[in-house]
Amino acid sequence: MKTTTTLIIAFFFGSYIYAQEDHAEFIEGPFSSPREVTETCLLCHEDIDKDIMKTSHWTWSGKQHSINNYCIAVTSNWPRCTSCHIGFGWKDETFDFTDGNNIDCLICHDQTGTYKKVPTGAGMPDPSVDLVKVAQSVGRTTINNCAICHFNGGGGTGVKHGDLDGSMLNPSPTLDVHMGQLGFSCSDCHAGENHLILGASHGSMATGTNHISCLDCHDEKPHLKKIVNDHVSSVACETCHIPSFARKEPTITWWDWSTAGQDKEVEPDEFGKPAYSKKKGDFTWGKNIVPVYSWHNGQADYYQLGDKMDPEKILELNTLTGSIKDEGAKISPFKVMRGKQIYDSKHNYVIIPKLYGEGGYWKTYDWSKASALGMEESNMDYSGQYDFVETAMYWPINHMVAPARQALKCTACHTQKESKRLNWEQLGYKGDPMRTGGRSKEQ
Repeated sequence: MKTTTTLIIAFFFGSYIYAQEDHAEFIEGPFSSPREVTETCLLCHEDIDKDIMKTSHWTWSGKQHSINNYCIAVTSNWPRCTSCHIGFGWKDETFDFTDGNNIDCLICHDQTGTYKKVPTGAGMPDPSVDLVKVAQSVGRTTINNCAICHFNGGGGTGVKHGDLDGSMLNPSPTLDVHMGQLGFSCSDCHAGENHLILGASHGSMATGTNHISCLDCHDEKPHLKKIVNDHVSSVACETCHIPSFARKEPTITWWDWSTAGQDKEVEPDEFGKPAYSKKKGDFTWGKNIVPVYSWHNGQADYYQLGDKMDPEKILELNTLTGSIKDEGAKISPFKVMRGKQIYDSKHNYVIIPKLYGEGGYWKTYDWSKASALGMEESNMDYSGQYDFVETAMYWPINHMVAPARQALKCTACHTQKESKRLNWEQLGYKGDPMRTGGRSKEQ
């Protein structure tokens, strides 16, 4: 193997390896490809690739086969979607997930702020990137490293999550107390062992594993008042401590694919955001949004390609599990993303259209052709008939934690009149439990 790299000296203490973060004197280059950078990393960080290849950041277990109501799905759209994969060259179904040299170490460890991937390059770095300079800079992950993908999912800042956007790169203490006041980085909460990143991603919700909780750091009686501590068994911390999301930057709440393909001019909305795109249809953006609340035990069931659905009803692309009778469930906050997307009107199942690339919708504006190509690559039948169905998808809200003084007061949920924040009957109560005689989950 051709390399001009000198082995990095690592210092061992117990089971931990403390590697010198300034790699400038150990990495010389040049590199003819990004894969050579990874080969060099693995000379010293031996077997790290085996750990990474077990993680959802590599396998995309919750993303690779799921359907959403943003850009629909990964299949047939690989080069565009996989620009956010922690690998190189996932351009089609032949990508080798067993080759450790396909791992992109730099996307998570660059400290120069100059590393970037080609938006349609299947995870390959931009040719303008100085691979030697970036490789010499590597260190512990920062907010900036995570933000590249997680703050910009769906095509722009804040589009998908609502609680992750550009304002969180350097948030004020009032926007996020952990990151803005205490100086936390993403990995302070999310990093597990052996490169396993923990959190409430859709992969975690689908499998019910790899979760983190506020109570991992805070005990179960974090408040001075007993009546507030009594809520901890039934109410997620985020419910009271994230009174709203998208507080600085707006997030998309509605995406209507059925109107795409038109040559029409639409003025930006009140936030200066696009209200229409010929490629993608109509958008609605929201700001300072009150979450939707539901019982949740950390798991969810997901719509699978080929599942039959009723086009006369709103199709929930994921269904949260948990109820008032579930001891493991808590009332938790969510962004509910709504929209319209294409489905096969003969088979009554959702279509994965080919959006990007040759023959894709963004080139032809032909839904039938894009549907045929996308479903062929998905190994599914396309009848030639299509329409659009309204869909909804639940996205957990865990960030933008406000300081304690800005947490919800009792009267935000418990009022003399009907609560504007919580629908008690929908949650399974007979009414406001403060007025009906109890705060437990038992009716």
